[in-house]
Amino acid sequence: MSGGNSSVSGDHLAETFNSLGVGRSPGWRGQQARRQIRSVPEGGCGIADKSPGELGCEEEGRSSNQGATLPREQRESIRLSLVKRKKDFKYMEKVNGRWINVLEGLELHTGVFSAVEQRRIVDCIYDFQEKGRKGMLRERTYSEPRKWMRGKGRVTIQFGCCYNYAVDKHGNPPGIIRDEEVDPIPPLLKLMIKRMVAWHVLPSTCIPNSCIVNIYDKDDCIPPHIDHHDFVRPFCTVSFLSECGILFGTELKVLGPGEFSGSTAIPLPVGSVLILNGNAADVAKHCVPAVPSKRVSITFRKMDDSKLPYKFSLDPDLQNLQPLSYPPKAVPVQQNQGQSSSTPAADNLEIHKHQNNQNPDVHRVQSKPIKSTINSPFKIYRDDFPPLGSGSSVHPNRTTRSFRQ
Repeated sequence: MSGGNSSVSGDHLAETFNSLGVGRSPGWRGQQARRQIRSVPEGGCGIADKSPGELGCEEEGRSSNQGATLPREQRESIRLSLVKRKKDFKYMEKVNGRWINVLEGLELHTGVFSAVEQRRIVDCIYDFQEKGRKGMLRERTYSEPRKWMRGKGRVTIQFGCCYNYAVDKHGNPPGIIRDEEVDPIPPLLKLMIKRMVAWHVLPSTCIPNSCIVNIYDKDDCIPPHIDHHDFVRPFCTVSFLSECGILFGTELKVLGPGEFSGSTAIPLPVGSVLILNGNAADVAKHCVPAVPSKRVSITFRKMDDSKLPYKFSLDPDLQNLQPLSYPPKAVPVQQNQGQSSSTPAADNLEIHKHQNNQNPDVHRVQSKPIKSTINSPFKIYRDDFPPLGSGSSVHPNRTTRSFRQ
């Protein structure tokens, strides 16, 4: 992939925004996506090679006060410095006679993807959903079960490998089916991986080579589980469209269709990246109760080398990725005389303008902690992580677990 340093001209940027429907209604964008779907290349979304700081749709560093364009490296440095990270999650449970922090290894990152980038990613996912419905994807890539009861019917799109949630009709056990092929990771989603590695969200030692997209309608859910050990740790989930809660605990109970109880609940803000590692990935189960509105999530995981599909080949775009150096705490910005000094916020200094625009696609909520009848060792307020878009079981052969206190 090219990591070019050249900036995009104003005319080209305007043309790009117009083609993406920025500033247009969601209905218009959906209509345009349906018209253009046949022109999307295989595995595509129509995104050319970009650097980690360019997802093909973000604003290009214009200050509303100056109308000047910052260098790409400076824009990326500014945005990297503004990413919020929470890594001190804690909830103690007694496991095998010992009290341990079952949330050890859990991280929550926000500010990684701008509002415009989020819309582009969601549009890309809906493009693939339409392709799946038309039979334009490989057979095991797309799954849309019949909605026969509350909590059933979540759409899944698998890239990189075919993962079996339960024993299938051919007798394949849960885990990666090595002799099945699915579509490769699309270019835009690969750019997400590059961004997360570059911005210190994912380690360069565990670069994902597969992902699964979940498309929720109201009341869809994910039941309690621990991710299969065909996938190494850490892995991550990126949330879009609406905020929801995720439950963690060693004992999660099913109360009814889409209803679960557990030890502690954590809100997942729009645009946030949740990292699961350590006890949070291997000791505590997790689940997503019935969601209150439409939601899209993308879970990125690296396959265990011994479980790779037989026809799997390394993707050159995802090799040798390295994190960027952390930027200085303040990045000076030249200003014209008579202008007040201000710190540029987010990519290209215009993210707040997009956040403040009304966006009917995004579920807005007021600042309050998630209500739950279960105990929680902390409360995360939605203002702590402002919305960016307005916003299986353990491997049967493993008999011991590594606890971290």
